[in-house]
Amino acid sequence: MIYKTKLYISITLLIIVILTGVSGFMIISNESFVDSLYMTVITMSTVGYGTLHELNEIEKIFTIFLIIISIVFYVYSVTALSEYLISGKFLQQLNEKRVQKKIQKLENHTIVCGYGRNGKQAVIKLKNFNMACVVIEKDKALIEELERDNILYVEGDATVDESIQKAAVHNAKSLITALSSDADNLFVVLSARQLNKNMIIISRASNESSINKLKIAGANNIIMPDKIGGMHMASLVVTPDLVEFVDRLTMLDESSTNLEEISVNDLPPEFLNKTIRDLDLRRRTGCSIIGFKTATHQYIVNPESETELTRNSNLIVLGRPNQIRKLREIL
Repeated sequence: MIYKTKLYISITLLIIVILTGVSGFMIISNESFVDSLYMTVITMSTVGYGTLHELNEIEKIFTIFLIIISIVFYVYSVTALSEYLISGKFLQQLNEKRVQKKIQKLENHTIVCGYGRNGKQAVIKLKNFNMACVVIEKDKALIEELERDNILYVEGDATVDESIQKAAVHNAKSLITALSSDADNLFVVLSARQLNKNMIIISRASNESSINKLKIAGANNIIMPDKIGGMHMASLVVTPDLVEFVDRLTMLDESSTNLEEISVNDLPPEFLNKTIRDLDLRRRTGCSIIGFKTATHQYIVNPESETELTRNSNLIVLGRPNQIRKLREIL
């Protein structure tokens, strides 16, 4: 901020020097505005052009005074500009503008608020699936890490509307808020829901009492990392083989996924309002349909073959990575 202030002072000084010179020549020499401006500029720039007429003593003294204050202006301006460039602020601002242009061009991206433990894991997962994302972070050390990893970011407080708007929230498909404070997450959810009514919002929570508040604020899903971690550890004691098998289904990246979600709306038109049997995925790809989500958001585990493929419903498909790839190629 101090460098910007010095640059603004330099511009102000330039205007003052020019106004002083023009006014002085108009009053002392009784010159026109254009002639006074000409005399001021050649005096300040010391180009050595001739004067419009022979100067009297008062005009010479004023010209000397104008040269002196011009030199003071040059010294101050060069110092301010040098400090500004050496500090790296100029390059940093250019980089911020370049990043901001990229962000504003994004569509259907994910905004991640906070680059702590949970936020970082979310970004890694999104990157593995080649999904565009923007991180909002205010910690300088974490911002340097984001720059090293070439991750798009907005430097600022996620609880401030301006920061979310800089992340192109109006074009975003989803938002993940993984801030350490439940109150901050609640504020982000409220702001984001007002700015984008159709966006999917996923929030982190530390306390059970925050879950209902976050849902009321507009969060679609609330995750409690500590609770999930504890339940997972207990499950390894109760049903270790089952947990290990489920862990193997975990999608590490796009090329190793064993699960796929298919929107019925994205299927070829001839399958709309047909049945799962008509789709015949098992024979065509080797994949099995293990779940069905209705248009009213009801989940059916291991759906019947006669389940109708209605618009706005989704299929959950299980298969080996090569089978999933074949599924994508066909559908």
